[in-house]
Amino acid sequence: MSSNPHRSALLDTWTETSSHFFNSMLEANRAAFAAFGVGKDEEEDGPAISARDRIEPDEDLAEWSVTLSEEDRTELGVGDRVEFSKTITDEDVKSFAAASGDTNPLHLDDEYAETTRFRGRIAHGTLVGGLISAALARLPGLVVYLSQDLEFHNPVRIGDRVTADCEIVEDLGNKQFRLTTQVMDGEETVIDGEAVVLIDEPPE
Repeated sequence: MSSNPHRSALLDTWTETSSHFFNSMLEANRAAFAAFGVGKDEEEDGPAISARDRIEPDEDLAEWSVTLSEEDRTELGVGDRVEFSKTITDEDVKSFAAASGDTNPLHLDDEYAETTRFRGRIAHGTLVGGLISAALARLPGLVVYLSQDLEFHNPVRIGDRVTADCEIVEDLGNKQFRLTTQVMDGEETVIDGEAVVLIDEPPE
């Protein structure tokens, strides 16, 4: 094994950066759940319910919308799709900024954002991209994210209602599927990309 100190330093830097990124994403996910109304106290103290029941909209989240073409995991195949729609609120943006550490004033400061090319505040791209994860979580079975490619095309403003549209385009075998992943703001594509997921049988 090489004892090159420069290479070792690079490896240490990469490891530290990756760990920081992973932890930031965990916190961002927790913030997203909190913003969407899924509370830790409910999980710890509430009645015993299934994971899928827990994440479905309650009275406070009635504006969520989900469309799923196939509810049987064993029947999933090319052409099946899932959509998830949600309005991006000011609370969502502030919670995501606090959890992720992305406090770019473009997302938080009205006066600052007015001076930019966007002429106003916009939502974090990663927050908007999170709706793809929300859509994939509605597929039947235990969904495990393996990869995600994203291209950001247009901004999303506070108050916009956006829809993540995911369609299976290839069965990769071994319970793995490749999907196209888009987030739409009306007729406008704001995010485009592809994902690969593994769909296991859920635990009893």
